[in-house]
Amino acid sequence: MKRALFSLFLLSLLAVGASSQRISRNKAYLDYFEQYKDIAIEQMHRYRIPASITLAQGALESGAGKSELTRKANNHFGIKCHGWTGRKSYHNDDQKGECFRAYRNARESYEDHAVFLTTGKRYSRLFELKTTDYKGWARGLKACGYATSPVYASKLIEIIEVYELYRYDHAKRHGKSMFGSGTYVVREFNKNSYVIARKGDTFRIIAGEFDMSYRKLARYNERDKRDVLEEGEKIWLKKKRTKAPKEYKHKLHVVAAGESMYSISQEYGIRLKNLYKMNGLAPDYAIKVGDRLRLR
Repeated sequence: MKRALFSLFLLSLLAVGASSQRISRNKAYLDYFEQYKDIAIEQMHRYRIPASITLAQGALESGAGKSELTRKANNHFGIKCHGWTGRKSYHNDDQKGECFRAYRNARESYEDHAVFLTTGKRYSRLFELKTTDYKGWARGLKACGYATSPVYASKLIEIIEVYELYRYDHAKRHGKSMFGSGTYVVREFNKNSYVIARKGDTFRIIAGEFDMSYRKLARYNERDKRDVLEEGEKIWLKKKRTKAPKEYKHKLHVVAAGESMYSISQEYGIRLKNLYKMNGLAPDYAIKVGDRLRLR
């Protein structure tokens, strides 16, 4: 009897251990979901694809946005060419040098993923399911041949449950903080998003389009909230990063005529004080044409 009880005790410990491992969360995944949840909800409202499924597929297929295919081609869902007439990128997958669709930004990838599912006859039966039935959608995607992995459905379900992505399937509206109303084209760079200012724009005008504080928007861009913006300049929608992306590790920016430290910091989405600091320059240093600046 004691031996049996001890065995049960060991089994319960193992079960708790397994459960605690299962619910541990990866920061890269958390950041990914925070960045793309709004567009996933938007696609759900437009195309009736559960936001949880879109996010789980995007994170799984792209390695939380860090895969080579995603970094080089903005392809978050591993969609291959299949008659695609747009830009292409070649990577090893089931076979060597397979053709994958390439996009200008993540938003295009998310949009094409929705169109791919809604127009593909093999996926038509999925749209008979409710948008809250993430398990049905996960199993249906596997059954319809979206992926070859035998555990594809269970992986999607686990991601959704560990990160509680099913919450987004009940969202009544998507946020405008990342994607706006469509008046501005939102572009992505350096794990951030920006728009191009139009003639006569102010921080108040742009902030109004994205349902955010214009004071905060000005701070993100290290400017006075009353500034009139120049047509064509980049306006970042979140706080700028401390350095440029990894691909700029061994690249230098050569200062051209008319550039300033501020304009360069805006170009790469880097905070101004960090640009000075990484180059060992004092804040009052006046850059000259031909100066070479580190970006990370």
